Amino acid sequence: MWPIIACSIIAMGIIGERCWFLRREKVMPRQLTAQVWNLYRKNQLDPPHIRELRGNSLLGAVLAAGILNYPHGREIMKESIEHAGRAAVHEMGRYLNTLGTIASVSPYLGLLGSVLGMIKVFSTFSVSGGIANPMHLAGGISEILITTASGLAIAIPSLIFHRFFESRVDELALRLEEEALHLIEHLHGERET
Repeated sequence: MWPIIACSIIAMGIIGERCWFLRREKVMPRQLTAQVWNLYRKNQLDPPHIRELRGNSLLGAVLAAGILNYPHGREIMKESIEHAGRAAVHEMGRYLNTLGTIASVSPYLGLLGSVLGMIKVFSTFSVSGGIANPMHLAGGISEILITTASGLAIAIPSLIFHRFFESRVDELALRLEEEALHLIEHLHGERET
């Protein structure tokens, strides 16, 4: 049971942290691209504003990377945005492999507990030559059921949240890319405001 309990604590911690981190307003504040565009038009994109933008959110970090490389041309700007975007996607996907591993391993830990419970039950038969004490049998069966149920109780929500967070990261990555492309097109004059 201790490994199952440890998995449940880790899974709950990851789920809580990812729910907090992957909030839309934390990753992509509304109107941030429009604010950046307004600062650009007013010629106010100086280093302090860019530093503030970079620390604002993941979208801010991506846009700041592009703005810093704007003087070097469209291709360099695009490459720097792609690099910053990959870092942002990596940051959004942090701990998801661990959560997926917990979702995969927890049923096996429950199965292991079931096997150990069955060994306990059958060892009472071998020691006494039969069912001498029904309490030992009931205890072993109880252990089998508890560990199996516990493993599944950890695995099912972990798998659900793992899939939810993966789709959330994919959606946010797509939106980050769209916003960054809008910025490139705006700054290089290929799109009207």
